[in-house]
Amino acid sequence: MSDDLLMEAAAESLSRPMRELVCHRGILVVCGAGGVGKTTTSTALALAGARQGRRVLALTVDPSKRLAQTLGVDRNLEAPVSIPEERLKLAGIEPPGELHAWMLDPKLVADRVVQKLAKDPEEVERLMQNRIYNGISRMVAGMQEYMAMEALHEFRDEGRYDLVILDTPPSRNALAFLEGPQRMSSFLDGRVFQLFLPQGDEDHRPGFFRRAAGAVVERVNRMVFGDETYEDMQEFFGSFAGILGTLNHNAGDMIRMLGDPDDVAFLLVTSPTDASVSDAHFFRERTREMGLPFAGFVLNRSQALAAGRDFPDYDLLPDDAEPAALSGMAKLLVLAEVERSEMERDRHLLATLAEEAGDSAFALATPTVPGGANDMPSLLSISDALWEAEPYRV
Repeated sequence: MSDDLLMEAAAESLSRPMRELVCHRGILVVCGAGGVGKTTTSTALALAGARQGRRVLALTVDPSKRLAQTLGVDRNLEAPVSIPEERLKLAGIEPPGELHAWMLDPKLVADRVVQKLAKDPEEVERLMQNRIYNGISRMVAGMQEYMAMEALHEFRDEGRYDLVILDTPPSRNALAFLEGPQRMSSFLDGRVFQLFLPQGDEDHRPGFFRRAAGAVVERVNRMVFGDETYEDMQEFFGSFAGILGTLNHNAGDMIRMLGDPDDVAFLLVTSPTDASVSDAHFFRERTREMGLPFAGFVLNRSQALAAGRDFPDYDLLPDDAEPAALSGMAKLLVLAEVERSEMERDRHLLATLAEEAGDSAFALATPTVPGGANDMPSLLSISDALWEAEPYRV
């Protein structure tokens, strides 16, 4: 590439930062609290990537039913599926571009892991039928985040996709999913295993006093949980202990991989609410502390881009306007003042986010879509807005 083309590409990445991320990164991690439009933004970015000829996987957690219907895929599938051909055409996606989606379900990911890592089919069957295992995704804080990391590791490891967009579980602490493996490990740590693992054989049993203490613990556990539940717990911990070691290794690999600024970018989606500034500040600080490649903020559903809009004014009425027209104009002016106030609020928030982003990241805004992004044309309008968006300049 010539120097002129390199300079042109560099200028383009600065003026249209989403283009650089969508075209050149391997993983986009989209974070944000619930209800800010994070899943919609993730889907819009996935559409942009596929339209540019990339093989894209949109990996999301519990999307809305209407969004799943718009994409033409079912929730809780066992594996990623391609968007139906008619929807690909509607989105303007042509080969070599691909768009697959998977509505991540922690239980399904856990089943895949067990089937891949268990020692033999009999162990798989025992664990699948185990009541403790079947309830663990609801019992353990961090399981959802843990399995999101495991799914991401699997897809990156097999190299099936050029771009994976991870729509993280909704959380005010937008980086909670990175702490899921640690919380899960704490729950299933060695001390817990020792309480429930079956006793070893004669050659590996501990000394007399430890055997006696273990027998007491077992009697107490049987009294507390009952024989059937205690045996289920022994079976679960005995089978899952070895699998957990591989899961921890995979999660550690992913956490290290997510720190690569040449391949990964973190985005925070927020909306014009009172909590936005404090959330943005916290998120930015956490990415600095964790050494993560933070790319920027997306201010969603905002009026920040509405500068230049025409507003109603009495000058638009003739001098001899009827009382009804004057009354109607008065009501419109009240609504216009509300919109002006929202525009000022959102521009101020966008400026604050740009300051938080600093020189190495960006802040940009997307417009409000009337009625919400519940169909393909609406999703494409957001995708186009992100593709064309220029960062706010402080």
